[in-house]
Amino acid sequence: MPVMPATSLDEAAAALSAGHPIGIPTDTVYGLAALVGEPGATDRIFAAKARSRDVALPVLVADAAQARALATALTECASTLMSSFWPGALTLVVPRDPGLQADLGDDEMTVGVRCPDHPVPLALCRRLGPLATTSANRHGEPTPATAAGVAEVFGDAVPLVLDAGRCDGSPSTVVDCTGVEPKLLREGRIPWAVVLAALS
Repeated sequence: MPVMPATSLDEAAAALSAGHPIGIPTDTVYGLAALVGEPGATDRIFAAKARSRDVALPVLVADAAQARALATALTECASTLMSSFWPGALTLVVPRDPGLQADLGDDEMTVGVRCPDHPVPLALCRRLGPLATTSANRHGEPTPATAAGVAEVFGDAVPLVLDAGRCDGSPSTVVDCTGVEPKLLREGRIPWAVVLAALS
């Protein structure tokens, strides 16, 4: 598997458009990404990670407009958190648009969305659209901090990894915004107290 400079966006876009998962840097950890709606692409991520389909894949977006296109509606809470913390390490779980043609796992009622604070995934999302994503590790194992480590773990299952140096930050904080009140699903880089302060 080639490990390519992060500037090799043309090669990455071609691989994604052909339905292949690729390795990408993010503002948290290295991830595996596939183009939302590309037939079979997310199946390859589930297979490569040995991940159960009942753990749905979140989606990276370029901005709030792309996130809104994936949802039926956004609560005031979700809109406030997007404007307060995006781009950044905050994933929001929102009601999924039933017309969304994307296989993200068994949960078809909600979708996790995040706008990352990293130029590589942002550039790919602007060019191609939202990307289904997950950390670049076998399910339950540590995530390699380098592109070479990702390539070693996945071999031919992931035909390309973009290299942007070390990515070993804390994971994103995950907040459920499907109801009136937000619910913390995972505390990551952004403390829950800071999230609540933005809403008060």
